[in-house]
Amino acid sequence: MVNLDTLNAAAAACLPGHLGIVVTQVGDRTVRAELPVRRELMAPNGYLHAGSLVTLADTACGYGCMLHLPPGASGFTTVELKSNHLGTAREGALSCVATAVHLGRTTQVWDAVVTHQDTGKSLVLFRCTQLLIYPAAPA
Repeated sequence: MVNLDTLNAAAAACLPGHLGIVVTQVGDRTVRAELPVRRELMAPNGYLHAGSLVTLADTACGYGCMLHLPPGASGFTTVELKSNHLGTAREGALSCVATAVHLGRTTQVWDAVVTHQDTGKSLVLFRCTQLLIYPAAPA
């Protein structure tokens, strides 16, 4: 069982913590995270910065990958990501649900949907591919 307090504390001094991203639930092949909308996450035009939305989705997918590493894997790195932005928000909070599409031995593919909690409107559709890392064989 994953301890959410430990998981969130590990990110407190990193980008997810600075933005205010909180992982709220971890399930079999899923991760849920939330982010309150605030001024620091906006672009100068007064709407959410695309990077804020992508960071929320990428964080949820990254935690999912980390929690679903196969035996022997020591980590992962993102090799591709894509986002479709369907809307934005100026207030409230965002929810993200990341779901595993492929959990392989060398790669994982994760999808995420970011929604506005107040309206339920989908704001971002996101997909990423993670390359799994294994310790180098002794020379």
